[in-house]
Amino acid sequence: MTVRRRPFSRPFKAAVAALCTALGVPLLAGCGTLAKGADSDPITVMTWAPEGTRATNMPGMPAMAKAYARWVNDSGGINGRTLRIVTCNERNDAIQAARCAQRAEEEKAVAVVGSYSQHGRSFISPLEVAGIPYIGGYGLTQEEFESPYSYPVNGGQAALLVGNGRQLASVCRRVSLVRPDTIAGDELPELLDTGLRAGERRPAHDVRAPEGAGDYTRQARGALEGVGAAAPDTTGRTELDGSCVTAALGNRTGTFFDSFRRVQEDHPKVRIASVLGSVRQSLVDSTGGSSSALEGAYATGWYPAADDRRWARMNEVISKYAFDDNRVDPADPGTQTTWIGYTVLRSVLESLDGGRVTARTVRKALDHGHEVGTGGLTPPLRWGYGDTLNVPNYPRIVNADVTYQVVRDGRLVAVRKGFVDVGRTMERYHPTV
Repeated sequence: MTVRRRPFSRPFKAAVAALCTALGVPLLAGCGTLAKGADSDPITVMTWAPEGTRATNMPGMPAMAKAYARWVNDSGGINGRTLRIVTCNERNDAIQAARCAQRAEEEKAVAVVGSYSQHGRSFISPLEVAGIPYIGGYGLTQEEFESPYSYPVNGGQAALLVGNGRQLASVCRRVSLVRPDTIAGDELPELLDTGLRAGERRPAHDVRAPEGAGDYTRQARGALEGVGAAAPDTTGRTELDGSCVTAALGNRTGTFFDSFRRVQEDHPKVRIASVLGSVRQSLVDSTGGSSSALEGAYATGWYPAADDRRWARMNEVISKYAFDDNRVDPADPGTQTTWIGYTVLRSVLESLDGGRVTARTVRKALDHGHEVGTGGLTPPLRWGYGDTLNVPNYPRIVNADVTYQVVRDGRLVAVRKGFVDVGRTMERYHPTV
């Protein structure tokens, strides 16, 4: 004879819930698990970046995402739920970038966070169709600053180049820019020139370079010619005081400066510069530290210098949860952006306590002006109506702060305290196409 168990009555469930409340034990922690609708499934999030390619590689971003999840899950999760991180190798390829976005939908990811790709046209559309928010992308492409499904945590390449132009305008009379010969790279000269014009300097000499080259001697010579190195005056001398060459070639910037060093020997007065991400502390270390050819180089970044105390929590997490993973460089802006992107996600998820966690509810919270503090690493971040800046082609920018840094005694250090807000300067940007 089969004995049928009588289902628990609503009064019984209510009594269990009341007991949990009296004991101060959250339902999601295990007390009252009989309550209908209690959701303890993991929250799935995706992070993608290129790895193992001949061009720029950013393996530290998915590795940082995994470390962040280990830290959060070891601390009890988010509202009692664990974070599940799915990673995807974007391979610097448009087709693969689209596939990563499609996989995010297949995995039922509630967001794509802290990711890197120069193929915005390929990945944004699939995310929009699936309704998945893109939080804290690296900021390489215009699409990341156009799509209403994108929530950037920095001003992207646009802010870096405008900021670099403003930084160099104070010390350089002539500037050459060496940048990738790509669609994303085509936007960089006018952005740099916007910053230079704000400092009453003339536009930079534009030098295009292949992304995956092993030698940039020709481009180095072109950059020197652009600042007058090949144009001696009537006395046979070349006046190069106040001449600067800035490069934004991602992982290949070190290769360029190696070529530049060889052809620069006859022109020692030309200063070099770059943007953070193209010049990193690891590059300075690998090229000789205080004896590096990068000594004295100017750099523009999004965040405080790596030795700033505001990075203490991130450094603690990396030390404990990624201590043996050499892909995670705490001084890398990709790692830093991923940390901030996940800080945003965690804040949003915690605000949904007791509610459904889906891509739609995450988006709704962000669109309604949920504010996120990042411990001073950025200004408070909000993406509600009225929070975005009036920058042509970049309507999703909410943070236009940059930092000015310089390589001094082999270390990237701050030139000045605090941030420089280049928002007003960016609003003067007028794209030519």
